[in-house]
Amino acid sequence: MKLASDCYDCLKRLIAQAANLATEDASLRQKAVGRAMNILENEFSYDQMSIVLATKIHDVIKEVTGNTDPYRAIKEKEMAIVREVYSEIVSQYKDDMKDFIKLATVANALDFFKELGEVKEDIRKPVNFTIDDSDCLKEKLKGASEVLYLADNAGEVYFDLPLIKWMRRYADVTYVVKPSPVQNDVTIEDIRKAGLEDEFGRIITTGVASPGIVFDLASEEFKREFESADLIFAKGMGYYESLSELPKQGRFFYCLMAKCKPVARSLGVPVNSYVAMLC
Repeated sequence: MKLASDCYDCLKRLIAQAANLATEDASLRQKAVGRAMNILENEFSYDQMSIVLATKIHDVIKEVTGNTDPYRAIKEKEMAIVREVYSEIVSQYKDDMKDFIKLATVANALDFFKELGEVKEDIRKPVNFTIDDSDCLKEKLKGASEVLYLADNAGEVYFDLPLIKWMRRYADVTYVVKPSPVQNDVTIEDIRKAGLEDEFGRIITTGVASPGIVFDLASEEFKREFESADLIFAKGMGYYESLSELPKQGRFFYCLMAKCKPVARSLGVPVNSYVAMLC
C-alpha cells in the first residue's frame, strides 16, 4: 500500500514514540529524531510504500541510539496482560474454525499507540467482521498442503495457537515471525521466552526486521516459502500494507483490525473494523 496524506502525521508520531522509548539521553534522542525526520521529509512520496519508509525510520533510530529493541518493555507488558485476558475469554469461543478466526483476529486490537487498559477492553469485546470471508478459508484449506501463517504482534501468539492447531488438520502450517525486534512484532526469541516453541512447530523468520515485509530485504528462505505456499494467512495491517501491492492471487487471507484511515479506506470499511478477507 502506498503512502497517503494521513500517513505523514502517523509516521511523525512514530518517530517521537520510538526515539523516546529508545533512550533517555536527550541529546541522543534529539539526534535520532532529527535523522528520522530527515528521512521522512526527503522520502515521503505517494509512490513510496508505507512499510519501506517505516522500516528506514526504525533502522536509523536503532542505529543512533544503540538500542536494538526500543519496544521491549511494551512487548513484555503486552504479553503478560494478553496472556491473562486470553485465559479469561478463551472459553467463550467454540471449538470451530469461525470462532478460532475470531479469536485470532480480536488480539489484533493490540496497538503500540493504544493504552494497555484500552486494549484489554477491546479484546474482551465480541468480534463482528465487517468483511467476513472466513467460510472460504475451510474450502481453501481442503486443497492446500502448505500454509504460511504471518504473525503480527507479540501478544497475539496465544490467540494464534488454536487456529494454527485447527489448520493442521488440513495442511502443514509454518509460523513466520521477525528475526529481530521491530516495533512490538513477535520474534523467535519472544516465542522461546514464552515457552511456546514446541507448540508452534515449524517456525521461520522473514529475514528482515521490518513492519510487514519488505520483499527486497527478505531472506531467500522466506521468499521460497512465500512463492510455494498454497495459502498465505496474514495477520495485521503491516502485512496488508505489504501484500496489497501484489496482484490478487486468491491465496492471501487477511486477518486484522483496520486501525487507521488509510487502511480502512483501502479496504472500504470504517476505522476499527475487523476484517477476515480472502484475496
